[in-house]
Amino acid sequence: MKVCVVGSGGREHALCLALSRTAEVVCTPGNPGIAGSTNLPVEEIEADLYVIGPEAPLVDGLADRLRAMGRLVFGPGADGARLEGSKAWMKEFAERHGIPSAGHATFEELEPALARLRSVEGPWVIKTDGLAAGKGVLVTHDLAEAEADVRDKLSGAAFGEAGRRVVIEGYLDGPEVSVLAVCDGRRAVALVPAQDFKRAADGDAGPNTGGMGAYSPVPIVDEGLLEEIDEDFVQRAIQGLAADGIDYRGVLYVGLALTSKGPKLVEFNVRFGDPETQVILPRMTADLAAMLQEAAAGEIRTVPEFTDEATVVVVAASGGYPGDFAIGHAIHGVEAAAAMAGVQVIQAGTAWGPGGELVTAGGRVLGVTGTGPDLASARRRAYEGLSHITFEGMQYRSDIAGAAPANGEAAEHGEQL
Repeated sequence: MKVCVVGSGGREHALCLALSRTAEVVCTPGNPGIAGSTNLPVEEIEADLYVIGPEAPLVDGLADRLRAMGRLVFGPGADGARLEGSKAWMKEFAERHGIPSAGHATFEELEPALARLRSVEGPWVIKTDGLAAGKGVLVTHDLAEAEADVRDKLSGAAFGEAGRRVVIEGYLDGPEVSVLAVCDGRRAVALVPAQDFKRAADGDAGPNTGGMGAYSPVPIVDEGLLEEIDEDFVQRAIQGLAADGIDYRGVLYVGLALTSKGPKLVEFNVRFGDPETQVILPRMTADLAAMLQEAAAGEIRTVPEFTDEATVVVVAASGGYPGDFAIGHAIHGVEAAAAMAGVQVIQAGTAWGPGGELVTAGGRVLGVTGTGPDLASARRRAYEGLSHITFEGMQYRSDIAGAAPANGEAAEHGEQL
């Protein structure tokens, strides 16, 4: 089987590595770390299966266009991609289909939005309605900061058109967990959970990012809780999509807060999570290519199976990320890190420099994944691998998977709307 993966980041590198175990893989546009990278437009590539990685082309209808050409595609059409393309639509979908979530209100005008902020107690949660590369969410205890954020978003100063509508949500306290499910239009099959770290700095400080690290398994999610999540979120979602006339064939990403009153939906995404993919797929022993092909064709038969090993990924980012950052800095030590036992280096924001050297080309530059018999050993290997890598301005969190919660340690629930 020949698989064409669309995208250029860490998620796509991890996908290509997993798919290449059983299939020939080509990736467009790819990156220097991905074997089989090409600059050919996806429409010009002949393959048996097309796997679309990022959310933006899905929201833009790439899966629909490929299917219209007779191609077999793993990735939802534009109708299903609204789950991520519009936070307001996603909240309405969850409400319509009885999926537990925080209360919310949607605004396009400044004064009503400010009035809502002033009428409730913090913390305040403000999200751009449209796509913002994982950076469009503010959670703050400071009313002045919340008001300034709403002004920046609605004016277009912060995220352009994506931010001209905002969703103000109730605050959900408690640890978060991500569950990805492979969907064939009728069925959704959940994979093992992961937990990611969205804030830029240690101790969950600093602004939201696309993700600074992740780990799997998640000790707080036992079999009983995973069954509850599958029933109340994954299955309700795929059934709701079908009831709405949406033939959803792709990944459904379920982001949850584990509150004292039970799991609550934080977000749906319509693609493999980044960096969760970097810790979930290395644990998978089933044939990923076969499973995605079956889902794209409308009937999953492959059973997802995983090792008992643990995985931890730590992201090395450019200085200043998620704000302004420079690119073009030479990267050293990738080969040394990748040569270590139990270490995998995933390239994300990289490029070839003018002298043929590997250089930085994005906010999140690399992800170093450690694998071991338990989280402690996997974490140690990830950071040992990362210690070999240097580039000017490199920043990373030192606390990824450092305090993975045990079963039953969900924090208090703080919904405010």
